[in-house]
Amino acid sequence: MAARNVSTSTADEARASSPFDRIAAGAAGFTSRAPFFVGCVLIVFVWAASFPLFPSTDTWQLVINSATTIVTFLLVALLQNTQRRSEAALQHKLDAIADGLADLMEYHLDHDDVDLYQDVEELKEAVGLPQVS
Repeated sequence: MAARNVSTSTADEARASSPFDRIAAGAAGFTSRAPFFVGCVLIVFVWAASFPLFPSTDTWQLVINSATTIVTFLLVALLQNTQRRSEAALQHKLDAIADGLADLMEYHLDHDDVDLYQDVEELKEAVGLPQVS
């Protein structure tokens, strides 16, 4: 009965990840906290109060539109990276659960029990595990 080694250690993941992955994880942690939101609200208030400083309404609106577009573009890239890593980690955990379940089913498999044998084969085929010999 072979079982996969499933490591959920974030330290192991951090060492194995690329510099961009580490930056994305740090940015995701920073942007998901209340101080970031408060900072964004303050920026909007400062922008709104700066109306008299700009020569025209168009320039004033262009400043906030450009800033929000750039920030949105960067955050979407970081969010996609974070989501991809999260999905990969979840898939790894599901594969480990399926592998463990298949091992458990094989352990209790009585070859006279055709239904259980078929269930083991279907499970292994569904998750791409080697078939029972």
